[in-house]
Order: sequence, then C-alpha cells, then structure tokens
Amino acid sequence: MTTNTTTQKKSFFNSDATQKLLAFAGLIIMFIVFSLASENFFQFSNIVGILLATSVNGILALGVTFVIITAGIDLSVGTVMTLAAVMTGMFITNLGLPVWLGVIGGLATGALAGFSNGFIIAKMRIPPFIATLGMLYIAKGLSLVISGLKPIYFSDAPSFNKIAMGSVTGAIIPGFDIPNAVLIFFGAAIIANIILTKTILGRYTFALGSNEEATRLSGVNVSAWKIAIYTLAGLFSGLAGVVIASRLNSAQPALGAGYELEAIAAVVIGGTSLSGGEGSILGTVIGAFVISVLTNGLRILSIPQEWQIVITGAIVILAVWADILRRRQ
Repeated sequence: MTTNTTTQKKSFFNSDATQKLLAFAGLIIMFIVFSLASENFFQFSNIVGILLATSVNGILALGVTFVIITAGIDLSVGTVMTLAAVMTGMFITNLGLPVWLGVIGGLATGALAGFSNGFIIAKMRIPPFIATLGMLYIAKGLSLVISGLKPIYFSDAPSFNKIAMGSVTGAIIPGFDIPNAVLIFFGAAIIANIILTKTILGRYTFALGSNEEATRLSGVNVSAWKIAIYTLAGLFSGLAGVVIASRLNSAQPALGAGYELEAIAAVVIGGTSLSGGEGSILGTVIGAFVISVLTNGLRILSIPQEWQIVITGAIVILAVWADILRRRQ
C-alpha cells in the first residue's frame, strides 16, 4: 500500500501535467505581483497589448512544439516568418495580387522553408541544429534581397491590416475590441492541439521523440513523417509572418532575429522536454503568455531592457533544469 502511494506521488510530481500546472501557477503569481506593483498593468488596454504581443510568438511556438517533441530543434522560425511576410508583401503590393492570394503565398513560403528543413535533416542526415541554422541565414538573406533592403508597405491594400488589427469581437460586442490576431492565435492553437492529440501525425511526432530507431524498425517511414513535421512548423511560421505583416501593415526585412529564441523559451517553459517524446500545446500557450506577461510587467515597472533579457534567460534555464531533474527521478 505504501509503495503504491509513493509510486503515485512520484508519478504525479514527475508528470508533464505538473510542469504545466507550475507554469500556470507562475503566470497567475506574475499577474498578481505586477497588478499590485502598478495600477496600469491590469487595465483592459494593457491586457489587450499582452494578448497581441503573445499572438505572433505564440504561433511560432506552436510549430516549434512539434519539432522539439521529436527531439529536434528549429532555429529558423524567426527569419522564415520574416521571409513569409516579405513574400506576402511582394505578392500583394509589388505584383498586385488579391489579398487572399498573397496570404496563401505567405503560408506556402513558410511551408516550403519547413519542407526544406525536413528534407535536409531527414534525407541528407544533417543535424537539426546545423540545418535550421543554415536556413536561418538563407531566409534572412532572401528577405533582404527580395525586398531590396527596404520595407514593403501595404498602403494599396487597406483590408490587409484588418486581418490582424481588425476586431470581430468589437463588431459583435461594442467596446470589447480584441484584435483578430489574438483570435487567429487561439484558433491555430486549437488546430495544433487536434493535430497533436487526434491524428496519426501527432502520434508519430511523439513516437519519433520517444524512440526514433524503434519507430523505424516498426515499419514507419521516419523520413517522410519528419519532413511532414518540419513542414507543419514552417506553415505556422508562414502564418506568423502574415499576422506580423498585417499587424505592422508592412513587411520589415530586418525583423525576425530573436523570435526563434522566444518561441523555444515558450515551449520549454510550457513543459515540452528538449529530450523529446513529451509536450503539449496547452503548455506552449501557457509558456508564451509567461514570456509576454513577464516582458510587459518588467517594462511597466521601468526595468531596463537588458535586465529584462537577463531575467527571461534565467527563467528558461530554470525551466530546463526542472525538466532535467524530473527526468532523472
């Protein structure tokens, strides 16, 4: 009886659900602390700002979740997002295509970059860190070349800005203006969760992270599924590119560096293990909000930006350390 109880306790404290619970508890504590420290924190406009800031990083983190569960990594999501934004601008502004066709072009750009990552990793046997690092530079360079080093503005397509900054909720409930970018993020999270938990792609994502060799020996085409997973991550990067371009009403070719680190941080804080085989979309969403709330709260308290970066880095290290301790036990 005692042994069974002890085993159950260990199972609870070592579970992925526990780490998600701790991340959520940390999020609530930050809300309380920042609300007490500044009366401006819990204002509706600031909460909307937090939601809006979370949307782009959160969408990127959704794709990274799939990759990290396979025990891989994708360092290119930030610059692929920028490339997708630039291509969207090229299609809509420079080529004069309809907005909906430009959006599809941006999504396709992200998916193609993800496919290239997966092909290089699965077929050429190049480690994910090196392959996606190379794609980081390729996407960054292409963004600068295609745009001619200049931002691309969507002044001739006023409806494009409404994709992210319009408000469906405001039209339904006057005064309750939640930007569409936030709704896109939550919608993408629901779709990502369904894919991860209800489809064969999700099952093989966990299988690859748990034991890739055993998965291969069981007759699964590991290369094909790995390419599919990286393509999906690229698709989410393309969506983030469309959203950030719509939010800024321009495609900024120099933007994107550093976004991949925040996305990875959100995934790790949310309880997805860097060792693979374990993770969840809900945890990633919580992790993305932890990053945004922390950044917003420190900014309101007038903490210098360099110290904001230091604190965020320390939290990421603690999250990884907690995962290591949990796995050892």
